[in-house]
Amino acid sequence: MAHGVGLADILRDYGQPYHDSHDLSVVQGKAWRAIAACRTPALGGHVECCDRCGVLRYQYHSCRNRHCPQCQTRAKEAWLAARQRELLPVPYFHLVFTLPHALNGLAGCDSRALYTLLFGAAAQTLNAFAANPRWLGGTPSFTLVLHTWKQDLGRHVHVHALVAGGALAADGQWVGAKRGFLFPVKALSGVYRGKFMDALDAARKVGCLHHDAAQSDASWRSLIADLRRHDWVVYAKQPLGGPAQVLEYLGRYTHRVAISNERILGMEGSRVRFRVRDSANGNRKKVVRLEAGEFIGRFMQHILPGGFKRIRHYGLLGPAHKTAHLAAAREALAAPQPDPVVVESVEAFMRRVAGIEWLNCPHCQEGRFVLVQAIPAPLPRAPPGRSS
Repeated sequence: MAHGVGLADILRDYGQPYHDSHDLSVVQGKAWRAIAACRTPALGGHVECCDRCGVLRYQYHSCRNRHCPQCQTRAKEAWLAARQRELLPVPYFHLVFTLPHALNGLAGCDSRALYTLLFGAAAQTLNAFAANPRWLGGTPSFTLVLHTWKQDLGRHVHVHALVAGGALAADGQWVGAKRGFLFPVKALSGVYRGKFMDALDAARKVGCLHHDAAQSDASWRSLIADLRRHDWVVYAKQPLGGPAQVLEYLGRYTHRVAISNERILGMEGSRVRFRVRDSANGNRKKVVRLEAGEFIGRFMQHILPGGFKRIRHYGLLGPAHKTAHLAAAREALAAPQPDPVVVESVEAFMRRVAGIEWLNCPHCQEGRFVLVQAIPAPLPRAPPGRSS
């Protein structure tokens, strides 16, 4: 059994049969090639030398593809640093809006349309409840993050919502969450389902859906009946504490990819071994084994449409008037405006500390690495197997 196996190794060493027998979309092919080449000579890099003991270190460039498990830590840290300026000194609530698995077929064929409808229905539901004086009566502040997977890489489309515990009223006052919770989840579920179903029907009528179920009236009626037969799940977790806890919590979801290299345990012949949480048994960890082709196929279904934004901000965080709205919310909360000099100095300090640690030589423990040679990337080659 091989150890230290990552997603890139599986794509490079076991992916050719899958590539030969499947037509990849343009974005899937691009993600495949980027992940397989990440931090290898294929992307070029540089050579560093310790100025004390002379040991060499070869560093290759990252692919920066948003689906690559090796590239998301740095992106997450930068994104979270930017969010420091936007957090309000109130409790935050975590909600999850899910789509029934009966829609998995549409998600595979019409992913861009379906994901857009999901964002719209979740955002409209939260805005409607926040605007209702019974609950808040103002403009909320929330972020939605799209996930499309289960732990075993099966399709499970849902959005995570991180919502500030209150809203900014039209008179400039801050209205805090009542009764120790934000909104009643059963009522949220019903409104969310209604808004999504209305939008789904409208999308079919204007020809935005291409899945077989949308092409036949009988198949469509059957799908709609199935969707209406069950309650839709909106899950609410306990409110979160201060800004530091909120940032740490949010970081778990924003830049996560379908599977991290830490969860991949190795290969048994042509089967991938990886760790999952078993939700049916108290989230205990267990090991799943999948043939490499099946594993790759499951991963590829989570490649997002080109240019699709999986993190979106609403209400006070909406990009059009975010600065003014957040300033008004802080004034209503009698909270100081964030000092950009302090925020930037903290970010610069962390970068400097990380850089110093990275430059220290682990071989002699005394020297520092200095750049001695650039490694140019080779000329691009045609991708293996059939073109995508």
